[in-house]
Amino acid sequence: MRIGMICPYSLTIPGGVQMQVLGLARALRDLGHSVQVLAPSDGPPPEAAVTPLGKSVPFATNGSLAPIAPDPSAAIRTMRALRNEQFDIVHIHEPLVPGPSLTALLFSECPLVGTFHRAGASTAYALLKPIVRRIGNRLTLRVAVSEDARRTAFDGIGGDYKILFNGIDVERFSRAEPWPTDGPTVFFFGRHESRKGLTVLLKARAALDEDVTIWVAGAGPETEALQRLTADDRRVQWLGRVDDIELARRLAGADIACLPSLHGESFGIVLVEAMAAGTAIVASDIPGYRAVARPEEHAVLVAPDDSAALGHALRDLLKNKTRRDELVAAGRIRAEEFGMPLLAQAYADIYASLI
Repeated sequence: MRIGMICPYSLTIPGGVQMQVLGLARALRDLGHSVQVLAPSDGPPPEAAVTPLGKSVPFATNGSLAPIAPDPSAAIRTMRALRNEQFDIVHIHEPLVPGPSLTALLFSECPLVGTFHRAGASTAYALLKPIVRRIGNRLTLRVAVSEDARRTAFDGIGGDYKILFNGIDVERFSRAEPWPTDGPTVFFFGRHESRKGLTVLLKARAALDEDVTIWVAGAGPETEALQRLTADDRRVQWLGRVDDIELARRLAGADIACLPSLHGESFGIVLVEAMAAGTAIVASDIPGYRAVARPEEHAVLVAPDDSAALGHALRDLLKNKTRRDELVAAGRIRAEEFGMPLLAQAYADIYASLI
């Protein structure tokens, strides 16, 4: 099959949807399909089979800044690519996001699969419900990455949805060589913005012993302020953005992956990555994370935005290796259920049924 994969977000800026698009495209190619990714790109495309559609602009949504390309030039490039490539099927991620996704939804002439990643209330959906419902009806089949994402999409545009969880390259994490440590280590990775809960973790460090190291990977609008907050605490090591190899190695080396997001996570892909790497998890008890990890079986989940509870959970788990080993063993088994090859085959079956 000739598959067009549409991503609304810039592929040169790290993000969960971008990683899913590129990973799914690679896995589909491994199955023998031709896949071309169409997306904004603020620099050289990360892979050869990417058609860059122009630069992005930051757009505030869901407590974050999304790098989208809603300008007319990106729409023209999208329409030109759709016309020239003559895809058998077009798979649109976040179909209603202005830019390439919405353009593809409006102008594609082949069967359309739409995957909804977003969770949480949408003001745009609420205000424009009659319009977006009509536009959404152009989709041949709708997919949501979790029940939380399905509920968000349904509240906005209605319709029926098939739930297909996100996927990862399990082996990349399970085979990673552990990064060396000097003692008990907690690892946070993600964008430094309020909804990711990094501030909560840094407050929670008051409950941790002096020999505990906290690795903080990533960057974002809160980085400088939080660095000033921890300037006198040598336990906190700021790593900046790390590449995929270092991320997997840091996860494998850490004792605990701490993922204290407050809201807005439709699916806990970061939890799956930590499980695959063999890392015990302390995370927020939010719906998107519960979709991945059963409390006390795969992870320790605590109330979001509760630094005292988070600190106590981290301290107790760091002191209990037997408990960490139990979580790791169960987590490795759970991670296998989210392998990208399984997801690619599920989508390939869907595509074939629609052509």
